[in-house]
Amino acid sequence: MKSKLSSKSLARAGLKLIPLILFLSACTSSTTPSFVKEDISKAVKDICKKEYQLDIITNLTGRTFWVYMPLENIVTKSPQPEKYIERFLVEEKRNRFDEKVLRINYLIKPVPETEKQQEMSLDKSVNTKIFNILQVIRRVLFSIDNRQAKNNPVFFCIITADTANGFELRQIFHLLDLKKISYGFISQTEYQHRIVQETEVSGQIIGDKEGRHLTYSDVTLEDFLAGQIQGRIRMKFQKPEVEKNTDIDREIVKIVSLTLNTYAFKDFALVEMSNLDSGAKTILNQAAIFSAPKE
Repeated sequence: MKSKLSSKSLARAGLKLIPLILFLSACTSSTTPSFVKEDISKAVKDICKKEYQLDIITNLTGRTFWVYMPLENIVTKSPQPEKYIERFLVEEKRNRFDEKVLRINYLIKPVPETEKQQEMSLDKSVNTKIFNILQVIRRVLFSIDNRQAKNNPVFFCIITADTANGFELRQIFHLLDLKKISYGFISQTEYQHRIVQETEVSGQIIGDKEGRHLTYSDVTLEDFLAGQIQGRIRMKFQKPEVEKNTDIDREIVKIVSLTLNTYAFKDFALVEMSNLDSGAKTILNQAAIFSAPKE
């Protein structure tokens, strides 16, 4: 069975972050513990159903809380496509931690500057549903009993699946980042950059109302940081946030330094950066990474 929309169009649409999540900073939260860890899955599921008529699947694996929201036709063609300037061709490459070494691979090529349009976007009703789920997660996790804080969720992931077209948007959040945007400690733009967002097109998603195709796992900080660095690279060069003559390798170092500093992550020995376009390889130790420019 083929998707109604092309894989390329769907994946491209998924690159656009959800604007409604930025309004969370205007909300308040309870300071009285109302939930324990064991109640989280049922509480979020019940509140979403009762207050927003949303049917979701929830799962708590280790310190990662998962929400699966099956919908249909979540991507639409925008009546007023957003215009952007393309200066670089960016091919997605997976980053990973490998025995205390953070391996960063990137393939970024300068191209003639061209004005393009974001033809596809998430339907506004889908934005609203994701926002409502975030509100519920925020309410529950901010009201959890912290007497056993070391075992409470640190990450939460919302998977929005288009079960008609076989497309899904996966967003991974760090609870500390949600708290910081809620209380105004970080900007809305920075919050966007901290969300790890991935898209997938697969026939297994079609008709899957229960999330049977998913494999739930406990997200590690290493996985989250590697994914965030990949997302920051994508946004910096696809938006783009830099000029066409920028030093690409230098910009990558700044991204890595900023991300690892943000989470005070020191459980690594080296960062190995491979520029797959030029063939250049850069290896930096921890001291060099933390002392590198971040802006």
